[in-house]
Amino acid sequence: GEDGGLGDVSSRELWTILLGRSALREPVSIQTNKLKADKDTPQALKDFGLRISKLLGLDEQQSVQILQCYLQEDYRATRNTLKAVLQDERQSQALLLKIADYYYEERLCVLRCVLHLLTYFQDERHPYSAEYSNCVSKLEKDLVSTYRQQFESLSKSEAPTWETHGNLMTERQVSHWFVQCLKEQALLLEILFLYYAYFEMPPNELSTFTRLFKEQGFGQRQTNRHLVDKSMDVLVERIGYFSSLILVEGMDIDFLHKCALEDRTEQHQFYDQQDICKEVDQMLLTFGDISHHGPVLLAWVLLRHTLRPEEVSSVIRRLGHTTLQLGVFQYLTNMLQALGSTGNNCTASTARMCIYGLMSFVITSFEEDTLGSQQHLINAACEVLAAPSLAELFWESPNMGLGVILDSAVGVFPYKTGPLLQLLTALLSDKSTAKKVYTFLDKMSFYTEAYKHKPNDVISREDGTLWRRQTPKLLYPLGVGQTNLRMPQGCFGLVCEGKQLSVGEQGFLVRWEYSYSSWTLFTCEIEMLLHVVSTADVLAHCERVKPILDLVHKIISTDWTVSDCLLPLTSRIYMLLQRLTSVINPPVDVITSCVNCLIALAARQPGKVWSSLHHTGFLPFAATPLTNMAQTISAEGMKAGNYGNLLVLIEQPRGEYSVTIAFLRLVTTLVKGQLGSTQSRGLIPCVLLVLKEMLPTYHKWRYNTYGVRERIGCLILELVHAILNLNQDGESEGSAPSLQSLCIYSLANTEAGQAVVNIMGVGVDTINMVLAAQPSSGGSEGPGQVLIQTVKLAFSVTNNVIRLKPQSDTASPLEQALTQHGGHSNNLIAVLAKYIYHKHDPALPRLAIQLLKRLATVAPMSVYACLGSDAAAIRDAFLTRLQSRTEDMRIKVTILEFLTVAVETQPGLIELFLNLETKDGSDGAKEFSLGEWSCLSVVLELLDSKQQGKYWCPPLLHRAALAFLHALWQDRRDSALSVLRTKEKFWENLTTPLFGNLPPPSETTEVCVLKEVGVLDPCLKAALESFSSKRRYEFWSDYVRDLVCVACDGEEEGLRSLSESQMLISAWRTLLILSTSHSEVMHLKDDSVRQKLFMDVLEGTKAALLMSQSVFCLRLGSMMVTLLLILLKQWKSVLVSAPALLPPLSLMLESVLHAEQQLTDRTKAKLLSALILALQNQGLNEITQLPQLLLCVCEMVQDEALALIDSTRHTIQRGDVQEDSMETDSPHFQKDQQDSVCVLALHLSKELCRADEDGEQWLQVVRKLPVLPSVLSALELSLRSKQNLYFTEAALHLLLTLARTPQGAAAVAGAGVIQSICLPLLSVYEGPSNGATQAFVRKSQDAPSWPGVYRLSLSLMESLLKTVRYNFINEALDFVGVHQERILQCLNAVRTVQSLACLDEADHTVGFLLQLSNFCKEWQFHLPQLLRDVQVNLCYLCQTCTYLLHSKKMLHHYLQAKNGEGLPPGPHPQRVIQPASKELVEGEREEAESKALQAVQCSLLKILSKTLATLQHFTPDCCQILLDQSMDLAEYRTLFVLSFTTPAFDSDVAPSFGTLMATINVALSMLGEIEKRKEPVAVSEDTQALKSLLMFSMENCFYVLISQAVRCLKDPSVLPRDKQRLKQELSSELSTLLSTLFRFFRRGSPSSPASGLLPSLQPKPPTPGSKATPEGQEPFIQLVQAFVRHVQR
Repeated sequence: GEDGGLGDVSSRELWTILLGRSALREPVSIQTNKLKADKDTPQALKDFGLRISKLLGLDEQQSVQILQCYLQEDYRATRNTLKAVLQDERQSQALLLKIADYYYEERLCVLRCVLHLLTYFQDERHPYSAEYSNCVSKLEKDLVSTYRQQFESLSKSEAPTWETHGNLMTERQVSHWFVQCLKEQALLLEILFLYYAYFEMPPNELSTFTRLFKEQGFGQRQTNRHLVDKSMDVLVERIGYFSSLILVEGMDIDFLHKCALEDRTEQHQFYDQQDICKEVDQMLLTFGDISHHGPVLLAWVLLRHTLRPEEVSSVIRRLGHTTLQLGVFQYLTNMLQALGSTGNNCTASTARMCIYGLMSFVITSFEEDTLGSQQHLINAACEVLAAPSLAELFWESPNMGLGVILDSAVGVFPYKTGPLLQLLTALLSDKSTAKKVYTFLDKMSFYTEAYKHKPNDVISREDGTLWRRQTPKLLYPLGVGQTNLRMPQGCFGLVCEGKQLSVGEQGFLVRWEYSYSSWTLFTCEIEMLLHVVSTADVLAHCERVKPILDLVHKIISTDWTVSDCLLPLTSRIYMLLQRLTSVINPPVDVITSCVNCLIALAARQPGKVWSSLHHTGFLPFAATPLTNMAQTISAEGMKAGNYGNLLVLIEQPRGEYSVTIAFLRLVTTLVKGQLGSTQSRGLIPCVLLVLKEMLPTYHKWRYNTYGVRERIGCLILELVHAILNLNQDGESEGSAPSLQSLCIYSLANTEAGQAVVNIMGVGVDTINMVLAAQPSSGGSEGPGQVLIQTVKLAFSVTNNVIRLKPQSDTASPLEQALTQHGGHSNNLIAVLAKYIYHKHDPALPRLAIQLLKRLATVAPMSVYACLGSDAAAIRDAFLTRLQSRTEDMRIKVTILEFLTVAVETQPGLIELFLNLETKDGSDGAKEFSLGEWSCLSVVLELLDSKQQGKYWCPPLLHRAALAFLHALWQDRRDSALSVLRTKEKFWENLTTPLFGNLPPPSETTEVCVLKEVGVLDPCLKAALESFSSKRRYEFWSDYVRDLVCVACDGEEEGLRSLSESQMLISAWRTLLILSTSHSEVMHLKDDSVRQKLFMDVLEGTKAALLMSQSVFCLRLGSMMVTLLLILLKQWKSVLVSAPALLPPLSLMLESVLHAEQQLTDRTKAKLLSALILALQNQGLNEITQLPQLLLCVCEMVQDEALALIDSTRHTIQRGDVQEDSMETDSPHFQKDQQDSVCVLALHLSKELCRADEDGEQWLQVVRKLPVLPSVLSALELSLRSKQNLYFTEAALHLLLTLARTPQGAAAVAGAGVIQSICLPLLSVYEGPSNGATQAFVRKSQDAPSWPGVYRLSLSLMESLLKTVRYNFINEALDFVGVHQERILQCLNAVRTVQSLACLDEADHTVGFLLQLSNFCKEWQFHLPQLLRDVQVNLCYLCQTCTYLLHSKKMLHHYLQAKNGEGLPPGPHPQRVIQPASKELVEGEREEAESKALQAVQCSLLKILSKTLATLQHFTPDCCQILLDQSMDLAEYRTLFVLSFTTPAFDSDVAPSFGTLMATINVALSMLGEIEKRKEPVAVSEDTQALKSLLMFSMENCFYVLISQAVRCLKDPSVLPRDKQRLKQELSSELSTLLSTLFRFFRRGSPSSPASGLLPSLQPKPPTPGSKATPEGQEPFIQLVQAFVRHVQR
């Protein structure tokens, strides 16, 4: 037999491979190397092998082989426990029995493999038919003889006993052995039958087989028949069926039929085999006691009758008589039904082909009447026609063979509707046959009626054989106007001779020649049934209507196009259903047929079916409207409908459930039909009935037929599964629950969920038992398959419920049931994990692992703890499947995904799988190594570069393995990573895919590898280096660019999956970002490469944003823009020389401008930032780009400003403005952030405005778009409500930039800037809490702040005044008037607060006053008092600055006291200095302090210089006052008191001439200090600027001093004594000063800038060139000399 030679690949694995359930998708030659000599088998295994060989009767070698195979495949504990098991008697016995089962299963699998080969070796559609036929031709020569001997020996072998086979051979084990023996016999015969279907059987073989089967009694005379019990009957029957089929197939009836038709019978192989024929005759004459003999006798009678009728007529008669006595046609029907339906069951369809040939020939050869009852013939014919393609074959010649039966059925139609319709239903198999059947019934030409005696309106011939109608007649007693058939007068009718009526009826049949459509007749039949529903005739009518309904169901489900013609029928089904279900004893089979028809209709028109069905009362319904979940779940107000009553009153008591099955299929079809939400709500009562009344209890109902319970369970779960997979569009209106939420709630919280848990808990062993008990050979539709399908659905449903369940803090009953710990490892988690042992259907373990993965993420429990003592064994099983090269790939991927999730959520489990062993290393640190069963070694094997692209490691699996490593890396599993890094070639293997050339865009996500730059190993460094040197950067850059283009272009097709391309792009992005910051490590230093990468990213971004506006593209675009922005920032220097970046960026901006708001805001913002950077980096290459870009940006600014106005108003109305308005917005409104689109657009327009030198372009845009008014309105609103700080600041910056050019300034002034800013600005510094005096904040001066806004407004006024001059003077005076308090307060504050913010404001204020002081006369006219106050305050300010500059120690002390622990932030060049921590080294601290001091001094000096410049305008012009005698002094007030003492730091002391002298002295001494510093030759810019400032201050100071002195001297109100004193003091002081100055200038000091040139916009005055002038030639020195001479006169 086939026992020996189990090689490395066991038969079961071979079987799996053949079924295509494994990773092997291409033909592969599998080498089986035999077990090596005994020397490497451990002794314990050898001893155990002896016990196996005793039990199974094998030799030792085979036993050890079987043991090893079993340990490899089916052993469910860890290898380490094996020793203990073998030593323990009880455990080792159990193991022996399991090995026996395994051995039996192996034997069957070998046979199944051969069967599989025979099934497909001639099937062209099968991908490997060539390989299969190769195998079959190798097997062919010995197959028959071997298998026949095997069959004989099996049927004759003695049953084992405990004496011969050891004490384990108990009765139960013997019975087990016998079942195996019968299964093998049945399989062997099945193989032989299929073999003979393809190959001819020689005559002598036929006689051999006949003798063999006769002896064996067609399976009923087994040697061990005393062992047969009821459960084995099926197998014994099966042996009988195949025995009889082999003999019929061997007689080759098809060929015989052909020979007879073509009149060449002598060609048949039995023609000249007289001896063999006689032999067979003799044997067959003894037949007749077993039903299996029937077909054999029938076929033999045909054979003898056809070949030599004259010789053997007596034999034929005797055999024929026996045949009919055996009821051969009933037998054929039963046999074909038992062999199963013909899905993909080759045996069943081959048997049908064989019987088709037999029946066709029999019916052609013998008169139909001689063959027994017509109904039996029809039943058999229908069963035969179920085979695929036989119906088509029949319609090719409908008058031959079985066509005879069809004719005779037509002969009694419509007196009997059953036979014809049953046949036609069987003849429907595809669209073409459906059309034929429809037409056949549409054109009937005979109408057969039964009569007891001749009616009056008919005349007949004398002999009474022909009748003729005299009057027309309506055939149905229906009302006027209803569909009916009308037989016209003059019709001839033939009285059928010899046709008997049904038993017990008198009379005769008449066949009228009358043409009509049966479809009309069917409509009348249904109408009749509706009329007689509640009378006694109802059952007779039901019998007529049921075949009609079955035909309608089949025709609609086969060819939908016919359904329109059937409307009269289908529309009456609803009424029929309503009436039949409400009678007392409803006809269940007809109701089932009705519902089946509706299922077929609902598949195409769910809405229509639902609305009609809704009114029939058949389905459960809600009497009151549903309002909420609680009421729905309680089922209050719900009625079960006619179906519910039928289930409880009829089906459950009888144990037959055809209506229930149809009901479940109908509801599922309606759910899948995606009805509208109101209609699907109508299904809630139906679904609730299923969830409350069926799912929890269906397994307890009474069942008559095996397998129905499993079927119902499967259908219930299919329904739930369909509901959970619905799209939830428009489901949310109202509080009433949707179908989906009802299902989720019910499964999570009621006993329906427990029922599903129980289904999942069936467990792998039960499933294996059910599968083992199936008689057929691994077919596709036994109860085992249904059970597997049910469990799979339960997994899927549970997974979806957990996924879709609304989040809550408490665990639902379902989750508790799933995760409760049972101490004795029978908890559900363990059961789920053990499905890994299931081998029959790979989807089952896969779905179980997916559910485990879901539970591991959501449930707070340890999977490891749940597995208990089985944990290690289960891990081994997982890894064995992961390692196996023939395993289905999707299981492997799922296992890896599960482990990936477990890394994060299941620490215990992942440790178990990592299986790291520790040992102390040489340096005392722990070293880790991989244990024997570690998932890492499996994963590393998958990553091995040599394996790539092999069938057992496709890219998907490779990717899952990488994802697992990535998870370890993200979870910082150092122990695991350290082991990985030590593996040689780890990094090389990991990065291999990056060096392969991909075909143009396909998918792979390898780049995630490079995110894992953990500790940099030399190997990784090498990999990165070669990555760079092999130009992989360029390759991947091109690739990613093309990928983006393809993804955005052919979004629908093109890419396997968009999410995958998104992952790849994202990984590439990460890699580039890393390489910007670690360019050394990443070896990305070459500028040209960087530039290329950047341009590729730019191309990709362009593709994403320009091609389409789909969500996916925009998301991709957003990702790419971020990368673009980062690269732009990091690679500034490289990109200066790049091609122009503005045009592509502007294009993108325009394209995004009009896309949907929600999606593109971030993208717009990033694009704007990129534009700003590009502009700063490259400048405007061509001025031509400017107008278009400007227009686009301004449009954006305008839209955003308007949107901002809306949202701010909305916020104000809601009244939730917080103090700091940076996060007050509702999500769907504009947010004011530093990087919001609005702010960035303003900044960009500012930059563009800067680039536009003469402001021409701007003016054009401003004329086209009302951009200024919208910005100013938004600005006004923001200032008033003190919101949108960032926007306000950006807007002011823009206006400030605009105000540089005359036209720009005029436009800004003309747009009403003063109305928008002047009054609203008050609210900025008049905080609600502290009235008008808001303290000067000590904030860094760079951070956006409201005081900053005020300062900017000052700058803006200053700039406008400076540019527009007289046209703006009134507005400027308004501004000063409104803000006078703040202005004066600020000038005063310098004394007390020296924070940079405060000094900055003072600086701005003085700057503005400086511009305003040019218009003294206007000022004096409008605001005389304010002018006076300002003048006084400025003099005091001058004094304060002088004092603070003079006394450094004092200033230092102030700064320390004011700023407490922290130091003030430095000025612009040295950004913020961190608050000094204690660890700051003293030196550093001092340096920081001196820097801060310098910054403050610099600010003070600026303020001083501007103050003096302003004062210069308030004092008479020097030249004029010296030369002009008639000057009106009353215009100018005296600003300084006549006193020459050095000023004290005290506000009471009025500013005096001493103050001015002090100022000059301070300036000189500071100049001296600068000179003393040993400066390098190239004087630094800062120092140069400082010198200029000092000179400028000194100059102005002299100017004011001289002017004021002359004013005093000329003033008549000053006493002569004072004048004299003034002269003396001045001449002596100034002389001293002059000599100091001369000394100073000899050393070569900078000349002063021209005194009017105080810049107002730049923080520092421009640095003049140092030119040494001849001594004393400085103009202002000459002025002073002249003045001294004037005084001394």
